[in-house]
Amino acid sequence: MKKNIHPEYDYVIFRDTSCGRDFRIRSTCKSDQQVVWEDGQTYPLVTLDVSSASHPIYTGEKRKATSEGRIAQFNKRFGNRSSKA
Repeated sequence: MKKNIHPEYDYVIFRDTSCGRDFRIRSTCKSDQQVVWEDGQTYPLVTLDVSSASHPIYTGEKRKATSEGRIAQFNKRFGNRSSKA
């Protein structure tokens, strides 16, 4: 490998702010924040909004729709009027 062209690749702590879970993995990400990990060493801390620990696809959780779709709104408004005629 050529010298001085590759980014530094070392352990980094990723914190998922939506569920509070921490991961220690190797990465090239840089951060100004530091955190002491379970092994007593200090690592850079990178915060995430969503990770595999909180994303609905990976956790299997279903989200509740905040707004109804067009078909549901139509059926709610007009219903099945063919039987009422």
